[in-house]
Amino acid sequence: MTEKILFERRGDWGVVTLNNEKALNALDWDMVKAMHAQLSDWAARNDVKAVLVKAKGEKAFCAGGDIRWLHENGRADPVGTSEFFRDEYVNNALIYHYPKPYVALIDGIVMGGGVGISVHGDFRVAGDETLFAMPETGIGLFPDVGGGHFMPRLHDGLGLYYALTGARAKAADCMAAGVATHYVTSGKHDELVGALIGTSLGAHAHADIEAVLDVYAADPGHAGVNDSRGDIARLFDGQETLGDLMAALKSDDGEFAANMAKTLSCMSPTSLAVTFEQMKRGHTLDFDDNMKMEFRIVRRVMEGRDFYEGVRAQIIDKDRNPRWSPATLDDIRETDIAAYFAPLGDAELELP
Repeated sequence: MTEKILFERRGDWGVVTLNNEKALNALDWDMVKAMHAQLSDWAARNDVKAVLVKAKGEKAFCAGGDIRWLHENGRADPVGTSEFFRDEYVNNALIYHYPKPYVALIDGIVMGGGVGISVHGDFRVAGDETLFAMPETGIGLFPDVGGGHFMPRLHDGLGLYYALTGARAKAADCMAAGVATHYVTSGKHDELVGALIGTSLGAHAHADIEAVLDVYAADPGHAGVNDSRGDIARLFDGQETLGDLMAALKSDDGEFAANMAKTLSCMSPTSLAVTFEQMKRGHTLDFDDNMKMEFRIVRRVMEGRDFYEGVRAQIIDKDRNPRWSPATLDDIRETDIAAYFAPLGDAELELP
């Protein structure tokens, strides 16, 4: 059993505490497997009425997965290393379908894998330090862990905007976008935990929990994303192809469009194309079929090149100068992108 993730019973609750503070509570494989096993056990127990997920430290709820480990192991054994994602996605699906109320306190950094263990739950409580992002296109990956399901369902093109650009969202932005369901000032989070655990949960546990959250909920203030919401909707919403989006950005004479075009020019062209297609397909898929699609994609990503180059440039060498291949969107062929979505035969992701 790993000490990087802790489990305890308190009142009617099962409480999960991410305890990998030095690594910004990033999820390693042991943490994923331990969390899935414990959540499965609690789901089957009548004396556990709800689950609360929180994290140690002030900096991060969960900054993602163990990217360095994936980088180190994936080159030599991409198929075996991809099994990390299989277990992670099975856990994401368990959370999405969880039969009991699921509350995540997403104060601090919440990215990648941290999104996967929070956004699919019933309640996501932001705090003063909340910083959400799905920055995968900048490291040659794509916004997985269910990103293909929840992001296309955000309004006004916000999902595609966050998915392609990796834009950061603070608490007010998360509330405005629908990533968070409640905002509670960070100084009140410990008190909130006490109030939740001290609440006797009856037949209407969801309503009991929401009543407590409403007592502590506050106004997060102005959402900066709303200042650009019209531009985001006009440029990102309803685009049929990535080429259409890029053309719209280039033909627009506004500062926002110019900034977006500049941002996207730094991302992996392959990741942009894969992510656009993921969002388009995910909009019509149910959650489980989306996760199966995402596993197909991630297997091909791990067998490719850009992920390793992106992690090298952004995280290991930190020269911020990735050499993508293909180097531009114009060099990408539709057949190459379609291959990421092809079935995996006997290796398909299976969900209960």
